[in-house]
Amino acid sequence: MRLLQLHSDFIEYEPIDKEIKDAEDIASKSKVRLEDLVVAFVAVESGDDESVAKAAVDEIKKYLDTVKSSKLLVYPYAHLSSDLAPPVAAASLIKSVEDFAKASISQVYRAPFGWTKSFNIKVKGHPLAENAKEITKQVEHEHAGHSHGEKESSALKAEEKLQSFWYILQPGGQMTPVKEYKYKKQDQNLQILSNYEITKNRAVNEQPAHVRLMKKLAIADYEPASDAGNMRYYPKGRLLKSLIEQYVTRRVMEYGGIEVETPIMYDTKHPSMESYFNRFPARQYNIASDNKQLFLRFAACFGQFLMAKDFNISYKHLPVKLYELTRYSFRREKSGELVGLRRLRAFTMPDCHALCRDLNQAKDEFRKRFELSISVLDNLGLSTEDVEMAIRFTEEFYNENKEFITELINRFNKPVLVEMWKERFFYFTLKWEFNYVDGLGKASALSTDQIDVENGKRYNIEFVEEDGSKKNPIILHNSPSGAVERVIYALLEKSAKVSKTGGIPSMPLWLSHTQVRVIPVSQDHVAYCEKILAELTASQIRADIDDRDETVGKKIRESETEWVRYTVVIGDKEMNSTKLVVRDRSEGKQREVTLQELIDEVKAQTKDKPYLPLNLPQRLSARPQIMV
Repeated sequence: MRLLQLHSDFIEYEPIDKEIKDAEDIASKSKVRLEDLVVAFVAVESGDDESVAKAAVDEIKKYLDTVKSSKLLVYPYAHLSSDLAPPVAAASLIKSVEDFAKASISQVYRAPFGWTKSFNIKVKGHPLAENAKEITKQVEHEHAGHSHGEKESSALKAEEKLQSFWYILQPGGQMTPVKEYKYKKQDQNLQILSNYEITKNRAVNEQPAHVRLMKKLAIADYEPASDAGNMRYYPKGRLLKSLIEQYVTRRVMEYGGIEVETPIMYDTKHPSMESYFNRFPARQYNIASDNKQLFLRFAACFGQFLMAKDFNISYKHLPVKLYELTRYSFRREKSGELVGLRRLRAFTMPDCHALCRDLNQAKDEFRKRFELSISVLDNLGLSTEDVEMAIRFTEEFYNENKEFITELINRFNKPVLVEMWKERFFYFTLKWEFNYVDGLGKASALSTDQIDVENGKRYNIEFVEEDGSKKNPIILHNSPSGAVERVIYALLEKSAKVSKTGGIPSMPLWLSHTQVRVIPVSQDHVAYCEKILAELTASQIRADIDDRDETVGKKIRESETEWVRYTVVIGDKEMNSTKLVVRDRSEGKQREVTLQELIDEVKAQTKDKPYLPLNLPQRLSARPQIMV
């Protein structure tokens, strides 16, 4: 930021015309005359932020004290620099200079931004009457837990200090302080969630079960050439992710979501960006490019909000439901918290925002999305019995909406953890999430929704009311599944629990990479196996053939360890019969069925779910061996 400060007898200026399209609106174009003052000509440069604006005011205050003046005119003056900030960001920071100045200077005025103005000025004739300054952003020093240049949002800092009041809220509405609640046997995971949230111990000291499984099943692994928390996904993992992404997207579209796509990086100096950043508890990746400071998105919110700002919306259109599957969103989580697929720095998030007319419409929509989230998780293989619910709200919202909150808890039909705040600090008044509690006692949020009462105004999103007035909508933030990677984490952790209790671990059949494996006893049976394979594939069933030069026993064992649900062995007997001997891994036994019966059985279990063809060669002999 460049300053030219002139201690003046007077200045006269007159707005003539708008110089840029982003010029601010003014009430009058009359000539203005101010006497005995300091005129601060200000140019906002690329990379400037509110810390620069504050530092500039500190310099201005020092100068006013030096020349013994108490009157200031802030005069936007782009000609002081050739590296100017974008107009919208510059206008915001000029206003910040004015606001900061008013806190310590008795008389503060400001000339309009973006206007061509004629002016006359008479500078006092003393040695200190002219003063030029260049204010630059101070480089942040490296500190524990954060990389050089990383910036924390004020929301993130406050989250660590925020005073919370914790309760258990039961179906029916009874709310009991956590310390007084008597946990029952079936509340074991709720108690773990409560301890986890209250202590905020996110660090992981041992490897969770899903990490071993994601490697064993060749789903995913760490990528040593990337930043921590950025994973590589093998063909089986890519197919698994794609199926989940397609399913969740389809369900949101059926709900009424309007699918959009937004950039993955944004200018930190855009006024709404910096403001929202300080209300969202997340760390970010920063990028310098072409004299701009950019950051990688940590949510789809601001992209959708900036888009909605440009819509013409009537109350008749509401609720408007914008949806994006972000691949990827980025958050610089602490390195000690990163482990497997549970907590990542790059993740895929289905994100649906609903713009609502008022709180009543928001609550109606909230109910629909609650049902959607329960249904989506259930079809992904995770019921409400597998998750614990946490709900967070301000005391005022709770007192005014007890019946609504109790309705949600009754629908969940289990006691839930409550975090209550005396005052609202975040942009939302209510937030809930379904959490999966793993074998190490760590909880991870999956589905979630929020009632946002700030960002409609922050982003200047408006709709036209019935009486013609313009209003800002209430915004709901819903992910019906949570991050796709966390869904996989939860499915694998659930499978590990099943295995630990003597059950057979598995994925839902529609998510299984290979649903049917055909094993020839010898090379003489390969051609017949390929006919079966062709019929299965034509019926949109993912099937492969183990034609390797291995024993039948080894092939069957490997089919089991890959969690293939149906294994069909073909020998002379099967070639001469209308029946197939099918090994059903979920039952732990084999039975005879016709090929059509097998097809019908698989199709019945995968009905209404997305289908993708196999993304590896159907012949196992043609596949590269993935070393994990």
